[in-house]
Amino acid sequence: MITSSLVLVICLALLFDYTNGFHDAANSIATIVSTKVLTPFQAVLWAAAFNFLVFFFVKEHNVAKTVSKIVNEHFVTLHVLLAGLIAAISWNLITWWFGIPSSSSHTLIGGFAGAGITNALYMGANGISAINLKLVLTTIAYIVLAPLIGLIIGYIVTIIVLHLSKSARPASAEKWFKRLQLLSSAALSYAHGGNDAQKVMGIIYVALIAAKVIGTGSAMPEWIPLACYSAIALGTLSGGWKIVKTMGSRITKITPLEGVSAESAGAITLFFTQYFGIPVSTTHTITGSIIGVGLTKRLSAVRWGVTINLVWAWIITIPVSALIAAGVFALLRAIA
Repeated sequence: MITSSLVLVICLALLFDYTNGFHDAANSIATIVSTKVLTPFQAVLWAAAFNFLVFFFVKEHNVAKTVSKIVNEHFVTLHVLLAGLIAAISWNLITWWFGIPSSSSHTLIGGFAGAGITNALYMGANGISAINLKLVLTTIAYIVLAPLIGLIIGYIVTIIVLHLSKSARPASAEKWFKRLQLLSSAALSYAHGGNDAQKVMGIIYVALIAAKVIGTGSAMPEWIPLACYSAIALGTLSGGWKIVKTMGSRITKITPLEGVSAESAGAITLFFTQYFGIPVSTTHTITGSIIGVGLTKRLSAVRWGVTINLVWAWIITIPVSALIAAGVFALLRAIA
């Protein structure tokens, strides 16, 4: 049955998707803006178009299926989903305000899990029994693995590209790499849309099951992907300029060649994890790729002080989101 609570959950889910877009826009456009291949306005238009283009080509939503199973169905209620979304949106806005490229994916998962655990405790059950521990631990493992994979691929791609272009004239090479950066940025934007929008699809799908609008195992209604890809694309159009500055210049100085390598490495990593339904962080992945590119020059080319601060933000995202969600759930339960 469609209730006001269900409508609110869907609206908040799409609002989160929107904040994900402008929070994570930097992942796709930071290098292409910092190398002056496109202006900021052109870059967000380019990225948003490829965020939405995924809707026409991706029909298997493996990441959405994974997110929908983070909290065991017995403990999922609309209040759990509301609390998780409020926590995720709050942390997204806080980190955006301070220009911290934290993970929108992990704040959503942390909020959902935290609210589910709290609901289990209120029901007199073991809190850990509320979550699919295997999926949560896999997600946590990829806090380390996603940037590491991105770093390794970014390093390898850069070395290969440098080797292939070593005999080219610098001016000619830079011209071609600026053109190639349009393709690599498009691929990263496409991967970002396909990876991140699916997480919200999983939340809305679970909400429909919790509200008994559809049954467990039912096919996902077509309007959910359409709404989610639209929301993330609109969010990307809004930009995220504070985070663009961090990603595009504060980690390491990026040239067009390095931009192509970093974006290609990020896209490859995201396509791989999306295929296996692993809800990784786009932010972590591209940050690792940028570091890998920087390491091909020298160890000191990477500003490790900035990088360490980013890692701390990544580490605390899931527990902080879970705690915020727990508090919001307790409040919702008290006033319900």
